[in-house]
Amino acid sequence: MYSLELSLRYSPFPLSIQKKELEDVKRIYDEIKNHMNETVGTSKLIELSCDKVQDKLISVRAQEITSVQIYEKSSVAGGAKRPGFSLNID
Repeated sequence: MYSLELSLRYSPFPLSIQKKELEDVKRIYDEIKNHMNETVGTSKLIELSCDKVQDKLISVRAQEITSVQIYEKSSVAGGAKRPGFSLNID
C-alpha cells in the first residue's frame, strides 16, 4: 500500500490517501505537481479517493497545497511513520 500525503497552507495536519499500486500514486503525484505549477491566478479543485477506505474522498484547492510526498506503508514497521517530511542527516 502506498500513501500520498499533502501538506496544506495554514494547516498543521497533512491529508493522505492510500493506493494499492505505485503507478496510480505516481500518476496522482505528477497531476498534483502540474496543478501546483499552473495555479497562478486560478483556483483548481483536486479530488482524491482512497483505496484503503472506500468512502474516503478529499477535495482541495491546488493553490493551498504546499508540499506532496509519496511513501510506502511498511507492514514490517507496522506502518509507523513520523508525520510530515524528514531529513536523514548522518
